[in-house]
Amino acid sequence: MFKLYNFKTLSSTNDKAKYFADKGQNNLVVIAEKQEKGRGRFGRKWSSESGGLYMTILLKEENLENIKYLTFIAAVSVAKAIKKISKLNSKVKWPNDVMVNDKKICGILTETVSRNEKYALIGIGVNINQKKFSKNIANKATSLKIETNKNYNIKNISRKIMKEFNSLYNYYNKKNYNKIINIWKKYSHTLGKSIKVKTLSGSYIGKAVDIDENCNLILRLNNGRIKKIVEGDIFVV
Repeated sequence: MFKLYNFKTLSSTNDKAKYFADKGQNNLVVIAEKQEKGRGRFGRKWSSESGGLYMTILLKEENLENIKYLTFIAAVSVAKAIKKISKLNSKVKWPNDVMVNDKKICGILTETVSRNEKYALIGIGVNINQKKFSKNIANKATSLKIETNKNYNIKNISRKIMKEFNSLYNYYNKKNYNKIINIWKKYSHTLGKSIKVKTLSGSYIGKAVDIDENCNLILRLNNGRIKKIVEGDIFVV
């Protein structure tokens, strides 16, 4: 069971979770109605106004090499919860987004902390009751409100996500990582599509053909070569 901490406003739920990690706590969830300094991967700003769900799951972790599976679990948990609550066909985009109608409805930021113990922090931001977004992201972001013209109980959605997470986390505890990857594939927004991948080492264009046992994306380049993508941003072409 996870202990819940609810806040009106935080700089970042991940930062608050790090505070609890420093105190030696774990197996808890930090939830905020608003973040003042929400962030995504590579230090990008994450719009965190009221109306969204901002939460971080804090877990004690023996092997920080396995945190990619936690990102996959979180993404599928959100996709499943959205589907059950709204009937929307939510999909997971490699490596850390949830999509509805080809627009981003959720982002996940998984971080690690090494003190006396090692911890994983799985930050989840879900767009729920926002009516609109700023011009620079309006064409690529959406919310449950925009998609269904309904308002939702944010706490209820957080409980649904945690229920799904708990279920999938059992596979993680049993080290059944192939099961996690196979479930992720069923919800994939990425596999089978022609995409462009931007990485720190360069850009690649090809078809997303698989996910390997370590959660890496397998890309078949236009020249037929196979390229393993460990980290990067992807765009449909």
